[in-house]
Amino acid sequence: MNHQQTPPRIAFLPTTRADMQERSWDQLDIAFISADAYVDHPSFGTALLARLLESKGYRVGIIAQPRWDSTEDFLKMGKPRLACMISGGNIDSMVSHYTANAKPRSEDEYSPGGKAGFRPDRATLSYTNRARQAYGKDTPILIGGLEASLRRLSHYDYWTDKVRKPILLDAKADLLVYGMGELQTLEILERLEKGELIKDIQDVRGTVFALSEKSLGELDTEYRTITLPSFEEVSDRDKKSNIPSEDGKQAYAKAFNLQMTHENPILGERIIQKCMDRAVVQNPPAHPLTAEQFDLLYSFPFTLNAHPDYQKMGGIPALEEVRFSITSNRGCYGSCSFCAITSHQGRMIQTRSKESLVLEAQRMVRHPFFKGYIHDLGGPTANFQGRACDRQETYGPCTTKECLYPDPCANLKDSHEHYLDILEALEAVPGVKKVFIRSGIRYDYLLEVASKKTRQRFMNHLVLNNVSGQLKVAPEHVAPQVLDAMGKPKAELYDKFSELYRQTNEELGKRQFLIPYFIAAHPGSTLDSAIELALYMHKTGFVPDQVQEFYPTPGTVSTCMYYTGLDPRPQKNYAPIYIPKGRERHLQRALLQYNKAENRSMVVEALEKANRKDLSRVLLARR
Repeated sequence: MNHQQTPPRIAFLPTTRADMQERSWDQLDIAFISADAYVDHPSFGTALLARLLESKGYRVGIIAQPRWDSTEDFLKMGKPRLACMISGGNIDSMVSHYTANAKPRSEDEYSPGGKAGFRPDRATLSYTNRARQAYGKDTPILIGGLEASLRRLSHYDYWTDKVRKPILLDAKADLLVYGMGELQTLEILERLEKGELIKDIQDVRGTVFALSEKSLGELDTEYRTITLPSFEEVSDRDKKSNIPSEDGKQAYAKAFNLQMTHENPILGERIIQKCMDRAVVQNPPAHPLTAEQFDLLYSFPFTLNAHPDYQKMGGIPALEEVRFSITSNRGCYGSCSFCAITSHQGRMIQTRSKESLVLEAQRMVRHPFFKGYIHDLGGPTANFQGRACDRQETYGPCTTKECLYPDPCANLKDSHEHYLDILEALEAVPGVKKVFIRSGIRYDYLLEVASKKTRQRFMNHLVLNNVSGQLKVAPEHVAPQVLDAMGKPKAELYDKFSELYRQTNEELGKRQFLIPYFIAAHPGSTLDSAIELALYMHKTGFVPDQVQEFYPTPGTVSTCMYYTGLDPRPQKNYAPIYIPKGRERHLQRALLQYNKAENRSMVVEALEKANRKDLSRVLLARR
């Protein structure tokens, strides 16, 4: 974007003392520190929450990617009057820095010019320590965002191969806000504004606080309490070998099971976990947003641009993928084991009104960079556009039963007609040429829950209007035991959808491709499983250019499996599960790209180890 098209600085929230002076501010109410660069777009959590606070009259300043070796950047706008808020960014800082093989990344899409080095490892911890030094003990510090949210209780840390304490105890912040954060942040700030001390704010939904073990008996009894195995129990290691003990792994799996089955925002249960002489208390999740509350978040004057300070540094690459994308829904009931969205956004789908989506599209059309194409309309899963069932309104998500896995629940409602309605409404906005779908579609939901008439209408509309040459879907694997561990549908359903997609394209005179995503070395996957997937790729004639190797990130069922070797899901009763580690991870990945010359020796090694050398002539035939 050239200089003439860049909005003036005053269109953004303040980032310097000069910006404050232009607004005649002598002090911030809130210093908002983020590990991401400052992008004024609702897909970036810092901007979304900061704009909400601005709308309520708070003076918010953004301190994006401050230097963490001194307090200078933290104090450039002075000490905040009410609180300091800290976010680790849209992506976990350790995931931003390291690959699934723990190798440093050379790029960071959420930093200027896409370059690495603008954020520290464990950004939430680093920033909290420096903020406390800068602002003193009397300034409340709130931590939130994905990094803090998924580490709110004792958690396995892949990068050190150990169980770490709840992040609130390591960070020594005052409160942790988990989930998306809007409702609880507003309540906390309102109470601080009225003079309530941060140490006394212990009843806000969607927050975690710490207290001494002795004080547990003084907690109010507003919520039913679930006590997890302690940090000492879940992190227990053998004294001689220093490897995780069997008792420790059992305790970890039990704690994870209790956590995942008591995240219901309707029932309202409090979770407690002791750690040394302290305890962390997780209040029930925040209530799901109403459509009116959700709509409000997207009514603010976002510029859809990165802050002008980044212009000379090459901009922020992550913006380009989402600049003209529209979020219509939050939450996911898809039950994928490797995904943490259910823990962060919840299993209850929240949606915006059609009117709100149309208004956002109309504003988007006026942006100087807009060329007529909305790049996405969706959320974590594009075609989940309403509550899973009516029962959720009263009781919340089922504790021990998933909506789609292993088969769709009989009570699961179809929302494809609603999705078509909002797609058509946005396509009718003057200036919009196309609305694409990139969020990802759960094809099992379409095939097994939608009626035949709705299914065909949706497929026709999708193929005609919402695909730009390629549709990406995520079968992830084909081996039954791996799909079971992943919580994904049977391979036959992917084949059925693939054929339906092919037929629909043919009938409508289109030539568009289906691009599947696959994961290598997921828990439950053996060399035989990887070979089965390789043979499937050989049969279908598709080998992916890129393969995702399973990454044990905090907060997922799969990561619990990886650490414990146990399946913590309620219906599995802590059954042992095979975990590929070490070199086998690389061998499995190589099998998924068996046609690459650089993988040839590893494919040979994998086939030999699996006693399947006979397949060399199939997978390694010279092309």
